[in-house]
Amino acid sequence: MVHGVGMEGASVVLAFGKPAVIDKRFMAANDNGPKEPVKTVTVRKQLEKSGVAIKIKVPVDEFIGVAVATAISEEGVLTSSIELVHGDSELNYRVFEEIGNHNVVAEWQNWGRKLRLPLFIKAGDGAYMPYSQQVDGVALGASASRRKMAADANRRPRFLNRRKPGQEAN
Repeated sequence: MVHGVGMEGASVVLAFGKPAVIDKRFMAANDNGPKEPVKTVTVRKQLEKSGVAIKIKVPVDEFIGVAVATAISEEGVLTSSIELVHGDSELNYRVFEEIGNHNVVAEWQNWGRKLRLPLFIKAGDGAYMPYSQQVDGVALGASASRRKMAADANRRPRFLNRRKPGQEAN
């Protein structure tokens, strides 16, 4: 039984929690229901001096986000890459790389969605900028609340201010 998923082109294994004890023969083939979140990422590296291959299991909570970067070589070839960003730069890990930028955005968003991590763009100087979707300078996504502030909650509504107070009955 499979306990993890390896993505093609990457040497990272996404490890899931214990598999559910249900008979999968009776589940719908296209069941898009809620999935169990990924808990750890297994980073495979090779030590430089000794050449020994090691595996390090890093909890997903320790990663800061998923970053995309592009670079142009001296020959003019565009390369795009995606890396998992960790607080310790030694544990940053490149999970995807391609020549050009055909699939990089889809892969970047997929890694962020699967790992439930924020998306970053790596600038030319190595700094990470948070990604926010914008159209002509207008940010998309969660909008600000339209409710009144607590200080304004005690004043009378506008339509009541237009009414004149009635006369008291004697």
